[in-house]
Amino acid sequence: MKSILKIFMKVVFLSIIGLLFHSASFAQCAMCRASVENNVSNGDTSIGAGLNSGILYLFIMPYLMAAVIGIFWYRSAKRKKAKLALR
Repeated sequence: MKSILKIFMKVVFLSIIGLLFHSASFAQCAMCRASVENNVSNGDTSIGAGLNSGILYLFIMPYLMAAVIGIFWYRSAKRKKAKLALR
């Protein structure tokens, strides 16, 4: 029971940290767009490919985190079930 509370407190703490710093992440959108538009108008299209890779990276991370949490949750439940079966 203590480990569940410990995990819950970690999740709450990380959620609060994420909520506190979310506004800083939105500030980059206009800057990136202006940078890409400026470079494309000058004939340099290489920065667009890097920006697209960054967007994909940001897109995949939440799903990857959810998958990792799901795997740990599944393994923990499987271990608990095995312990109960031994009793």
